[in-house]
Amino acid sequence: MADESFVPLNDSGVKTSSLSRSSSFVSENGPDIEETGPQDTLDYRIVSKDGGKVVSLWHDICLIHIDPATKQDTPYLNFVCEIPKFSRKKYEIATDEVGNPIKQDEKKGKLREFKKGDIFFNYGCLPQTWEDPTHIHPDAEGCRGDNDPLDVCEIGLRVVGPGKVRPVKVLGILCMIDEGEADWKVVTIDAEDKWAPFLNDIEDVARELPGTLEAIREWFRTYKIPDGKPPNVFGLDEKFMPKSYANGIINECHVAWEELVTGAKERTVGDEDEEVKKLVRKLSKNSLFALCDQNDPHPDAYAGDFNDAEDALEF
Repeated sequence: MADESFVPLNDSGVKTSSLSRSSSFVSENGPDIEETGPQDTLDYRIVSKDGGKVVSLWHDICLIHIDPATKQDTPYLNFVCEIPKFSRKKYEIATDEVGNPIKQDEKKGKLREFKKGDIFFNYGCLPQTWEDPTHIHPDAEGCRGDNDPLDVCEIGLRVVGPGKVRPVKVLGILCMIDEGEADWKVVTIDAEDKWAPFLNDIEDVARELPGTLEAIREWFRTYKIPDGKPPNVFGLDEKFMPKSYANGIINECHVAWEELVTGAKERTVGDEDEEVKKLVRKLSKNSLFALCDQNDPHPDAYAGDFNDAEDALEF
C-alpha cells in the first residue's frame, strides 16, 4: 500500500488519511433514510441514500465531522446510530452486505432483541473504523479485534434514530472482552447536547453525571445473562480510560479500516488461521466492491494534494 500522511485534525486528537477524506460524504443533516422490507422481519433494512444513490454508513461517512457552513474539520467525530436509547431491537450495520444497510440481528432465523430490556444510551459505531481480528492489543487480555466497526455509547439526552449521523465529543473508552474478542466501547456525547460543554474527558462524566459509567459497565457485563451466557469481562481493571487513550484506539482502528478497504490487510493474512483469513477476505472483498468507484488504484498519476478538504465528496 502506498504511504499515506496522517494529520491531526484540530484538537480531536484523531487522524485521518487522504483515502478517508476523498471517498467520504459530509452533510449537515446526514443521508436520507429509506426503509425496505416489512418491519420485524428478516428482510427489513434501513438504507442510507443521497439523491437515490446508496450511501454506506460504514465506508462513505467521514470519521471526522465537517462543519457544513465552513467545510472545515471540527473537533468532533461522526457517530452512526444503530440502536436508539430506550429501545431493545438489536439493529446493526450489515458489514457483509453491499451498501452496508442496517438490519436487525438474527440467530438461527429469529430476530434478536436485548432480553435484559431497553438500552439506556444511543448505541452505534464510528464510521471508517474496524477492529482488526488479526490484531491483539497489549491491553486487551490477549484477545483479537471483533471484526466490526468501533462501538459507541452516546450518553446525550436526544433519542437518535437508526441510521442517523450525529457529531459527538469523545470522552473515553472501556475495554470489554466479549466471548474471547476485544470489543472496545467509546463513550461520547452529542456535540449539541446541553451537557456537552461540561464534559470534555472521562473524569468529567464521573464527576458531573455520577453513576453513569458504572451503569454502562454493568449493562455490558450482564446483558447476555438472560440468554444463558456468562457475564462479560473487561480489560484494564475494568477502568474507563481517558479521551487521550480513546483517541489512540480510534486512530488504530481507522488505520485498520484503511488497510481493509484497500486490500492491504487481505494481502498480509497468510500466517493467520483459516477462520480469521475467511473473515478478512469476505469483508475486504465486500468493502472493495462498495468503494470501487471511489478508490483510485493509481492516485500518483494525478497532480494535487489528496489531503485537501475539497477532495471530499459532500452532500
